[in-house]
Amino acid sequence: MRVRVLGCSGGIGANLRTTSLLIDDDILIDCGTGVGDLTIQEMERLRHIYLSHSHLDHILMLPLLIDTIFDQLKSHPIVVHCLPETYAVLTEHIFNWKVWPNFFELPDKSHPVLQMAPISSGDTCRIGQRVVETVAVQHAVPGVAFRIANDSSAFAYSGDTTTNDTFWQVLNAYDRLDLMIIECAFLDRDRELSAAAKHYCPALLADDMDKLIHRPKTCITHLKPGAEAEIFAEVANALPGVELVRLYGGEVFEL
Repeated sequence: MRVRVLGCSGGIGANLRTTSLLIDDDILIDCGTGVGDLTIQEMERLRHIYLSHSHLDHILMLPLLIDTIFDQLKSHPIVVHCLPETYAVLTEHIFNWKVWPNFFELPDKSHPVLQMAPISSGDTCRIGQRVVETVAVQHAVPGVAFRIANDSSAFAYSGDTTTNDTFWQVLNAYDRLDLMIIECAFLDRDRELSAAAKHYCPALLADDMDKLIHRPKTCITHLKPGAEAEIFAEVANALPGVELVRLYGGEVFEL
């Protein structure tokens, strides 16, 4: 299983892209601005998109992606796996014929190029040799994390979250975890803001990491632009002994 980081920033700027992960060549996890770095041919190979939640930095490129490869999708639609609450946001605020055409109804309602598959916590879906499991987490809007595994490897992606038990309980229920991509958006001095926005800061992340029985390579994502080095230094100080990686766009992990 191959995990390619298209984007992992908490914002934008030169060489910064918001969250999107490409699994092998056919599954996207979130659809942030990093998707814009795919070639058209790479876009055409996509079959499934998993959205962790409805915030703009995680869905921004979905309308443009579908518009770009619309003709090719007529014969093989893309399936969007998301919470019903996320779908409601997409259709009310994005694919509403005012901001963007509703690709859940085009070229016609019986054969749309974009198909919705509702997910909820605890769901699993097998796509080829990979199994995607949905896990509820705590964020400012309804959100989920994902565990993706095949016969020989497993990785987890937290989505956007703050202190929770569900993510860790699910990961601990399995014998294997090779890679974890987890957010930490704020510095500890912004802990009050972090709690209000329902994101991790280093101290909150360290408290939750104590719940995990595994010791995977742990990649820190969603760092606030301009504070990346300082946040990561605080995470490293709070988590001695953990194999930590500051995530960058363009990185590839072969599992």
